[in-house]
Amino acid sequence: MIDLLQNTTSQAMTTTSDFYQKNALQFYSSTVGVDARELYKFFLPLIPNGGHILDAGCGSGRDARAFLNRGYKVTAFDASANLAAMASQLTGLTVQTCLFNEFQTKRQFDGIWACASLLHVPYSDLAATINHLAGFLVPGGYFYCSFKYGQGEALRDGRHFTYMDDALLQNMLSSTELWIHNSWTTRDLRPERATEQWLNVILGLND
Repeated sequence: MIDLLQNTTSQAMTTTSDFYQKNALQFYSSTVGVDARELYKFFLPLIPNGGHILDAGCGSGRDARAFLNRGYKVTAFDASANLAAMASQLTGLTVQTCLFNEFQTKRQFDGIWACASLLHVPYSDLAATINHLAGFLVPGGYFYCSFKYGQGEALRDGRHFTYMDDALLQNMLSSTELWIHNSWTTRDLRPERATEQWLNVILGLND
């Protein structure tokens, strides 16, 4: 089962990471300056002062930098080597290049931040992928993730997208070790995409 998960997820994520490799500078430029403080205010109060956050699929490194500037420790990775290099330059961190299911560490994190990244994982593989990442959380830790709001999956511009609504979220989480601490919808933070809705979720891991 693990091999099947890795093969299915790797195919979708490799296709998506190829897109970001080719369009890294454009994506970096369009996201690095976006103000995400409205999202941080739900997540950061749950993380101990100076706690360690895993930025899973960090993209430009915008959020990793914001967390560092607020005194948190940060580990970050991204599937695109070009974006990982840009994020490393922005943050001063050594940003690893890997897929979600490839990430390994001996560290444990107080929180995981996966902003607009897990939506590239096929729905059938999401529970196992989230469980894999949650294995690096401390007991009682929290896990933020976000998805385009809706139902179904699509391949757009060379990227795989998994849409999510409340019912799909509940169904997916039934095979994980996590529970919903909070969920809410927002408009896209980029002004030119303000008509798009996102489902934001903070998951909790039991002590």
